[in-house]
Amino acid sequence: MEIIRRLLKLRALRSLRGTLITVPIVNVFGFLNLTRYLPDRRDLNRAFPGSERGSVTARLANLFAAEIVAKADCGIDLHTGAVHRANLPQIRADLDEPRTRRLAEAFGVPVLLNATVRDGSLREFTAENGIPMLLYEAGEALRFDEVSIRAGLRGILRVMRELGMLPRGRQPRSPVTTVIARSSSWIRAPASGIVRTVTVLGAHVKKKQILGIVSDPFGVSDIPIAAPFAGIVIGCNNLPLSHEGDALYHVARFQSTREAARSVATFHSGINDGNR
Repeated sequence: MEIIRRLLKLRALRSLRGTLITVPIVNVFGFLNLTRYLPDRRDLNRAFPGSERGSVTARLANLFAAEIVAKADCGIDLHTGAVHRANLPQIRADLDEPRTRRLAEAFGVPVLLNATVRDGSLREFTAENGIPMLLYEAGEALRFDEVSIRAGLRGILRVMRELGMLPRGRQPRSPVTTVIARSSSWIRAPASGIVRTVTVLGAHVKKKQILGIVSDPFGVSDIPIAAPFAGIVIGCNNLPLSHEGDALYHVARFQSTREAARSVATFHSGINDGNR
């Protein structure tokens, strides 16, 4: 929502070619109640293409598909992480599709995930209709994260320039080199207890490096959480209390982890400098 608010205030849109459709809030029920679900307890992003005569969720999915998606040549779906989970700015998309990959690389975040689509998701629906769709994941639910907002705004402008909707403009001094993750895995809590995190989002971790420690409230027993492989931390659970099996750290594998680490460092430098 904040990315779109800032986007619509930019002078750059005075040079707009074509049509830009922005929807800051789709699930108004969920927005007001601080949840991703609708009153029927269904997830909108598992209900596409929906139905005119179905549940509340199915009808909303159908309306969005007819009024927005059907009129689009491509799309960017803006997501945060889940409640108490934060994501490093990343793009998830079908990178085997050439048009989608071109737009994903233009977006300019350090990490691209070649992610499979989920049944009933917006990405599955757009793929079936030949519409390139980028899923931008960043930040944490119910929070404004300035880095994630800036990166999302900058990425949308870059995609619009790539599409010819905006003039090319000035290029950043240190362009981000995006790298594609081969795969990613959530590292889960080995036991129940209090989690003390010793790593950060975007950190380059080595195999067997300690990501955090699970202990009892008195700190008598400490159980380390080690990275099973080298990679970049692209997501983490911020809730100190965990139960055995809870997903705590999302780590992505890369062909060259060092190259990925450089990409993340360049990205943060560009965001802090205010480059677009």
